[in-house]
This record gives sequence, structure tokens and C-alpha cells, in this order.
Amino acid sequence: MNTAEHVHFIGIGGYGMSAIARVMLEMGYKVTGSDVARQELTEKLADKGAKVYIGHEAGNVEGADLVVYSTALPPDNVERKAAEHLNIPILHRAQMLARLMNGGKGIAVAGAHGKTTTSSMIALVMELCKADPTYIIGGEIVNVGTNAKAGKGDYVVAEADESDGSFLQYHPSIAIVTNIEPDHLENYDGDFTKLKAAYVQFLSQIKEDGCAIVCADDENIGELLPKLSKGPLGKDRLITYAIDNEADYQAKNLVLGDRKLSFDVICRGKEMGRIELAVPGRHNVYNALATVVTCLEAGLPFADIAAAIISFRGAKRRFQVLGEVNDMLVIDDYAHHPTEIQATISAAKATGKRIIAVFQPQRYTRTYFLFEQFSRAFAEADEVIITDIYSPAGERLIEGVNSEKLVELIKQNSNPNTAYIPTKEEVQQQLMKQIAPGDLVITMGAGDIWKAADGLAKALAAQNQN
Repeated sequence: MNTAEHVHFIGIGGYGMSAIARVMLEMGYKVTGSDVARQELTEKLADKGAKVYIGHEAGNVEGADLVVYSTALPPDNVERKAAEHLNIPILHRAQMLARLMNGGKGIAVAGAHGKTTTSSMIALVMELCKADPTYIIGGEIVNVGTNAKAGKGDYVVAEADESDGSFLQYHPSIAIVTNIEPDHLENYDGDFTKLKAAYVQFLSQIKEDGCAIVCADDENIGELLPKLSKGPLGKDRLITYAIDNEADYQAKNLVLGDRKLSFDVICRGKEMGRIELAVPGRHNVYNALATVVTCLEAGLPFADIAAAIISFRGAKRRFQVLGEVNDMLVIDDYAHHPTEIQATISAAKATGKRIIAVFQPQRYTRTYFLFEQFSRAFAEADEVIITDIYSPAGERLIEGVNSEKLVELIKQNSNPNTAYIPTKEEVQQQLMKQIAPGDLVITMGAGDIWKAADGLAKALAAQNQN
């Protein structure tokens, strides 16, 4: 590719698509795109020089040298059909990202949880340490107010998505796997073994001078370690990190506080120094430790990494504080898997407040596969609210999979103080009636439940001003 080319993105407003579009704009490409509605990300791209069409029409792709689409796009999309008719090359989002990542020193972050936070931490630390990385992330880094940048340094930091197998497009210099869980099994014939095999293949695809960095505390990764160390990767290029288990890098002497944490880093028995973070939760110890190891492998000094990482303020929709009024705290989080929910509620408990956890399940397939795990994820909350399932367009209903059934199972298995409130609007109204000083409301889910938290935070702020 050359920068005189015109690239068109179908669905340019999504986090993953907008990030690639932004980087290509900054690299000098002509960028156009389309989406169903205007939003913050499309406006930011338009401000940088992209032409954004609202609505999908065949004429939008005319003049493009390349068309990029995402998994969410149906095959019969009018723009995709028009591109085929005009013989314009068409790439999946992951193929486009692979071109960017494989051409440089790629740092690919994979795993069921922690991808966005870990890749955001790595990008910010490298940025503050003057490594000037290119980064393409599925969530906005709060510190810099964007999810992407075309840097002039060697490294390209990006999330590697296992959900549809697209991470197998990548050949990174550094591959990180934070954890492996049975999610998105609808794309792996319902077979967890096939998903684990895909991770093994992903890790075996790193460049010859590269390395794999994996969490040794994760049971499923632990199961794969012998296969990885004896395979094409070999022991020398496999680096482990952990809190509890033996590993090349360990976090010790953890202190978990109210929206902060700290720990010592031990490398093969040698103490390297202490890391402090301004985000909470044991899960963020793992994210930070993975970041430290990655940045050390990229050649950054430990002291510089420690000085940079303390300024990390999180990624958008990752334990994001939306409002704090009269000892009432409103937080939103992207947690949409049982393990993430447990970690997020545990981090919230460190504030010492009474926890009202609001969860919007996403996808009938995920809910179906993980009913039992979801039902046991809410034990640490003081009160739980479950909304209707948020389902992407085109997903089929599954008989017997609904939020009322999930509420009954949660009552039985983890938290009897659980209620079903169907819509985000009703949730906001109910929370406004009952929230009191000392309460922490946390909304969780990959859909649009954040709007209830945002509305609640704004209503509390307005009430406080009156």
C-alpha cells in the first residue's frame, strides 16, 4: 500500500474500525467511511479530515482503492456488494490491522479479559517513555482522549481479538495472553478445545526474534504451557508472569486500596522495584505486571516504566468514574463475562461503600453458554439489578434464555437481593429514587447500560447544584 490510496471503512464509527481509520489518516491516507448514525468517534474522525457518510449507500465506495469491513457487517450490506461489483479489494478489519502490525514490531494483546486495559497501559507507558508507538485500541485511553495514534517509533500496539479467530492474522514481535476462558464458543463449534488450540497457534506465530508473555496463574494457560514450551515457541521465548504461582516475573506484597494499588516486581528471584497504580483491583495487578514485562522486553528501563505507569487513569468504560456527589459514587465498566464481573465488584468493594451492581447481559449465546457462571458472579454486591439481554442486530433468540431466569438463578446461587428491571431508563429512575450517601452504583455490560450510569451521574450533579 502507499499513502496515495483511498481507503473506505464500512461501519467506521466502531471502536476497532475508527482506531484503524484514525491511524491511516495520520499516516497520510485518504479515508472515507460510513455508519448508521453520527457519534463522538465519527465526529473526531471528521475533524481530522475523514469524510463520513451517515447511512449505507452504494455510491459511498466509489473511488476507493480498498474497502474495510468488520465482523458485525452482514454479507449483503449494500456497500460491500457495490465494492464487489466494482472489483475493489475488500479486507476484514483484522486483515487491515495485520498489514499495519505485521509490517512493524507488533505488540499483540490477547485474552478473554484485560485486553483493552493492558494494551492501553502499554501504549501510554511507551508514549511517556518517548518510544512513540503506533497504537490501535478497542477503548479510549482516558489520559490522551483517543484510542489510536500513528507514531514514528518501531512498535505497533493493538488488541488481538480471539472472538472470531481474527487474531490468527497476526505475526507479532511480542504476543501477550492475559487469560483464556470459554467465551465466544459459538464461533468455535461450541468446543473450548478448539478455542485453546487457536491460542496455541496465535502464540506460535510470533516472529523469530520475538517472545510470548503469558499469565501463569491462569489455569487454562497453565494447561497449555508444556505444549508451548516444547513447540515452535520453545522455552527461551516463553515468559511467564503471576501473583500466586512460580513465574519469571511475580507481583509480591500487594496493597489494594480505594482506586489505587501497589506491588513489588520480582524477576527470577531478584527484586526490581515497586509499581504504583491509580486504578483499583487485583485484576489490574495482572494487567500492570503484563505491561511491565512487555515494556522491559521492548528495552525500556524499569525506573522509567514505574514513573510512567502511575499516571495511567484507565480506559474508557473500564472502572470509569462518571460522578461522585455527596459520598455517592457512580462507575461504569465494560465487564460482560462472569470473571470480569467478579473482579469489577471486588475492586468496587475496596472503596468501602455499599455496592449496587447493575448488569446488562449481552448476547443470547453468551448468556446460554455461561448461565451457571453468571449466576455465581454477584456474591460480593449488596444489591443486584439485571436488565433485559442486549442483543446485536440479527442474533437469534434462544428459547428459555432470558433475564428473568438469570435473576432466579442469581438469587439461588450468589445473591438473594437481586431484582429484574427490564430497561436502562427504568434502571436510572429506580437508582435515582434509592441511591444514598455511602452507595456505589456500578453498571456493567458490553451494550448500552452505560447510558443509565451517565444519566444518573448527571442527575445527581444537577440535583446537587439546586
